[in-house]
Amino acid sequence: MPESNPKGDSHTQVREEEIGQDADVILLDTGAAHLEKGQHSNLKLANDGHTVLVPQPSADPNDPLNWSWRRKHLMLAVVSTTAFLPDFGSAAGIPLIVLQGKEWGLTPPKVNESGNLNVLMLGIGGLFWIVLSSWWGRAPVMFWSTLTGTFFTLACAVTDSFPVYYGFRALMGLTLTAMQVVGLACIKDMFYHHEHARKIGIWASLFILSPYLGPFFANFIVAGVGDWRPVMWLVFAMCCADLVFIGLVGDETYYDRSVAMDLQPPRPQTTVGRLSRVVGIWQIQHHSGYFRSLEHCCYRLLSTFLKPIMIPAMVYYAMSFMWAVGINITSTILLETPIVAGGYGFDSRGVGFLYFTPLIAVTLGEAFGHFFNDFIANRYVRKHEGIFKPEARLVTNYVAAAFMVPGLIIVGQTLDKHLSYAGIIMGWGMYVFGVILATVAITAYALDSYGSASSEVSGLLNFARVIAGFSVGYFQMPWGLKSGFGLSFGIQAIIVAVAVVIILVLQIYGGRLRARGGPVV
Repeated sequence: MPESNPKGDSHTQVREEEIGQDADVILLDTGAAHLEKGQHSNLKLANDGHTVLVPQPSADPNDPLNWSWRRKHLMLAVVSTTAFLPDFGSAAGIPLIVLQGKEWGLTPPKVNESGNLNVLMLGIGGLFWIVLSSWWGRAPVMFWSTLTGTFFTLACAVTDSFPVYYGFRALMGLTLTAMQVVGLACIKDMFYHHEHARKIGIWASLFILSPYLGPFFANFIVAGVGDWRPVMWLVFAMCCADLVFIGLVGDETYYDRSVAMDLQPPRPQTTVGRLSRVVGIWQIQHHSGYFRSLEHCCYRLLSTFLKPIMIPAMVYYAMSFMWAVGINITSTILLETPIVAGGYGFDSRGVGFLYFTPLIAVTLGEAFGHFFNDFIANRYVRKHEGIFKPEARLVTNYVAAAFMVPGLIIVGQTLDKHLSYAGIIMGWGMYVFGVILATVAITAYALDSYGSASSEVSGLLNFARVIAGFSVGYFQMPWGLKSGFGLSFGIQAIIVAVAVVIILVLQIYGGRLRARGGPVV
């Protein structure tokens, strides 16, 4: 993709609707023959001389779109690592339930209720942080959510009481989930439209990687020391390290482009000035007239949810992603079940090694999608004379389904017929590879459709993902034991295939639905 340092007349004002911000079509390239007559000569372009910068940056050096490459990507790194924490801490608790049950005299399913509640709060908490980030700002939400989540993690590590552990695990989910939803808004604040897919891929791959990396480390720790608390100390240490990272490079990315440059509130570039934005003092000082009211923020969340594009996108994402939780739970339990009881007889260390499967799959999916999503977008722009429509993003979902559907079938047949665990590795890897492709594609599509509501879009998709996964956590194992894993995973594969119909409908009718619903205000 082209570099994004703006070129052009910085004094020329271009209306957002002229270049497609929050519109049905977006002008992304001025190289088409019918545009070479000068009518778009006022647009600021990327260094390649023809890619249009959307949105058009201001001349203000404090505009995050004008930040240096290094500053943008350091901020992207801290946003992504913060988004990594919630699912990492949540999934790291899965291998601990047997040891915790022995310590507290409870059954593993009873102890696992704390994990289920933690997952539920990951979805609910995201809706809370959406509103707060629009009202207060991105940076203070990142700082304070991580700080409070760090203290709640510490409580989980030191407690010897299950009720206390249960309560603080829920609060961990509620607080640490913030940047899984606000992170998309930060990407939209800092990067141009043509850069979104790649940056979303980096951010999304980390929080999709995290629920596999958590059990990966936890299994090896449990196998090595025979205690569950070191795992929670690891999560606590990672939270502390992330807090330091936030303090070193964090900054506010929200920038209201409707305010003239000479009326923008000053943003001192000193360390003290930057930290005042990180903790939220600057936002409070300049809140009136620059940040939205709390009532408006709540209204925007509801308004975004009711847009015709959002509900189908949420249903598709839930139908596609929810089985990741099912594979994680079912495979882990059966792999550790003794052979005489119908399992595979792996110990904690052996299960830890098997978690290389989803880790490699996410890495390969991000590497493939990093280039494929841009290829699809650029191909569409070339074929449509410089014009881009959000529906171009949806093509990647067909590729994702081509891996997810057979992946689920392979896992189900392997478990049902007790075949070699190599089948679990192959099917699990194929499914996770497809999940990362689908995540980036549907997220980029929703962002392109409602770019002015980036936090709301991200939070609603995250809510659909988490709530669906939470539900599967309860019925996946009993369903497989009752009906057979071949049938249960086969039905899951059919559901993913049916979800592709939603993508087809959006490709055909998405533009009309978006026009009927109007922009988010």
